[in-house]
Amino acid sequence: RSAWNENQQPYLTEPKIKEIRRYSMFEHFEVNISTLDRNRMVRVYLPKQYNENKEKSYPVLYMHDGQNLYKDEDAGYGMSWGISDYLDKSDLEIIVVGIDCNDGYKRLDEYSPWSSSEMRKIFAPELDGIGGEGQKYVEYIVNELKPFIDDKYRTIPDESSMAGSSMGGLISTYAACNYPNIFKRVASVSSAYWFTQEEIELLIKDSNLSAIEKFYLDVGTNESSGTIDSRRYIESSESVYSLLKGKVKDCKFVIAEGAVHNELAWRERVPAIFNYLYK
Repeated sequence: RSAWNENQQPYLTEPKIKEIRRYSMFEHFEVNISTLDRNRMVRVYLPKQYNENKEKSYPVLYMHDGQNLYKDEDAGYGMSWGISDYLDKSDLEIIVVGIDCNDGYKRLDEYSPWSSSEMRKIFAPELDGIGGEGQKYVEYIVNELKPFIDDKYRTIPDESSMAGSSMGGLISTYAACNYPNIFKRVASVSSAYWFTQEEIELLIKDSNLSAIEKFYLDVGTNESSGTIDSRRYIESSESVYSLLKGKVKDCKFVIAEGAVHNELAWRERVPAIFNYLYK
């Protein structure tokens, strides 16, 4: 696997890639997440003019649940964020790197650095703790995937961002706290902070986030996950925002009236999220 040397430069180790498939402005390939020894699909969206203007480089946005980002037919529940449709119609030119999630409860393992008893209470009483692999998942992105993307595509390496929803918001916040000089713009959408509320708040308190340029977080007023109701979602995000706003130079918190917890709700907020992060 890759590592960082004493000058904070990556030792490049090219991920094991079986095949690169091109679809218009997309490239899909499978990588091995070496820190967890699991294979995963990565879906890269390239700006409309990428192949025409060979001199231009672009910021990169890393996102979780990659299968749900672009097209409804690829999405787990038949609903996507519609990010490629939005970017195709806008004048915003960025590269989006979507990393597919793992299946079932393994998704929760990878998207939380800490084990949680909350999901055991809600969905799976037979399981003794869910979560705890998030640190290794983020280390892979930072030490292997990002260097590979910067080497393969015309990126601006110092302009990297991260975004995700629900548990993806939790792991994006964790990544921002641990690598604020890398992920300088962050969007945490409908975040499941309640999964490990105490741990993420303690991490924020102990982190120097002055390098982060923009931090967006939101929550809907009609969100729920099992026994976690909308009030719990709102209070959870409000508590995190109260910590972030004093540590990040530009932090925005939105309460989306009537919004539920799914990709169609997040699709409606895509223009506002991207405008805030990049414009």
